[in-house]
Amino acid sequence: MSAPRARSTFGDEDVDRLVSQLIGAVGRDGNDDLVRSLLVTALDMDAADVDRLELKIANQSLVEMLGAWEVFSPWGHQAKATIFGSARTEPDDPDYQLAHETGRLLAERGWASITGGGPGIMTAGLEGAGLDNAFGVNIVLPFEQAANQAIGEDKLATFRYFFTRKLTFMKESDAFVLVPGGFGTLDEAFELMTLVQTGKSYPVPIVLLDHPESTYWAHWQRFIDSELLAGGKISEHDTSLYLHTHDAGEAVDYICRYYSCYHSIRYVGKRLIVRLRAPLSEESLATLNAEFADIVVKGQIEVIEATRSEQRDDDHLDLHRLALHFNQRGYARLHQMICRINELGGGTTATVASDLVHDVDPQASVEPGDNGDGEAGADGA
Repeated sequence: MSAPRARSTFGDEDVDRLVSQLIGAVGRDGNDDLVRSLLVTALDMDAADVDRLELKIANQSLVEMLGAWEVFSPWGHQAKATIFGSARTEPDDPDYQLAHETGRLLAERGWASITGGGPGIMTAGLEGAGLDNAFGVNIVLPFEQAANQAIGEDKLATFRYFFTRKLTFMKESDAFVLVPGGFGTLDEAFELMTLVQTGKSYPVPIVLLDHPESTYWAHWQRFIDSELLAGGKISEHDTSLYLHTHDAGEAVDYICRYYSCYHSIRYVGKRLIVRLRAPLSEESLATLNAEFADIVVKGQIEVIEATRSEQRDDDHLDLHRLALHFNQRGYARLHQMICRINELGGGTTATVASDLVHDVDPQASVEPGDNGDGEAGADGA
């Protein structure tokens, strides 16, 4: 059963004409089709007699998403890493110092840091990053969470709902560092890994960071191994989705190395396009095909030119590209393939990843008349 889709027409000729007039009066670009769907959905909610609470939730969600966009859109070119951790960690805690050092080292490599904008680990990461490289994604709570002074007003987004806040974290971040925390930190850890494991989020470097004497992530890993892995509830490959380290330098090296050759992914029809900063040799391509044949359902991993869909969208046409018919199940293996690409591409370090674009919708570039295979003449152009 497929998820419901937004409608493009309300079904009443007079109403649809008024919607068209309204869009025409304020429309500025090629997104009128999506704006129309938003308006029609709002009218559908009214026609369905959706209760006032539901309408409040829908309205506030859109308001918060718009507010986040207004904060982050001017900085879309800059790579950003989110630092999660406890709001209760004191400045003399070694984990606080680790988070501070992580923010500082990321800034040295050209990365910005995002946190929840509150005290504890969040303050540590932002102070390390410095005012120019600090973003806050704050939540309104009756206790504990007030935005700190390490964030400029133009880089702070505030939310009432956790789910819109989480969406912003996931959408705006190119890497994640998780420092010991409470329920919230563990919630973010498991949700993040679930999204990556199931392909609902793009591949991304995830680091579990704590000080050398800490048992926090070691105990967490023991639970993962004894209950989830041993019980057959995850695969062994899934444990490769994250790196555990006690060293801020290793954490930042891992994050930067992830984008040393790899850049981003996009689907065109049923093909997954993997964009690279540098080309792979024929020998390296053969290695990829030998090691990752299990996630290819048709043909092989191959070098391609920019597809017509990407040309139409002027989508990073300067990058090199690989294409494969991905099985859309082995996302941990896809993560491993990206790490292998970086090794084969000679990538050891990278100062900054800029202009990253991630597209995880397999049907995103399929248009009417396409067969979805992404072959010549059917890549959505």
